Amino acid sequence: MNREELRATVLDELAAIAPDIDIAQIDDRARLRDEYDLDSMDALNLLVSVHQRLGVNIPEGDYARMHSLQELLDYLEPRIKG
Repeated sequence: MNREELRATVLDELAAIAPDIDIAQIDDRARLRDEYDLDSMDALNLLVSVHQRLGVNIPEGDYARMHSLQELLDYLEPRIKG
């Protein structure tokens, strides 16, 4: 899975959790909780759904490292197999 495919997958999950976000206009560097009003439960649900869809284990201690889509992709990309 290349980065664009990974991004599309994460955006699919984000759209399911926060349907009010215009995925086509998302800024990869923007803080999801601040810019797009994701609350802590939405952020947790996003990480859980990404884990379930991609099979990537995301330890709770790493949650704080992923504030933006870019940071999430940077975290996931080396952990994706194939």
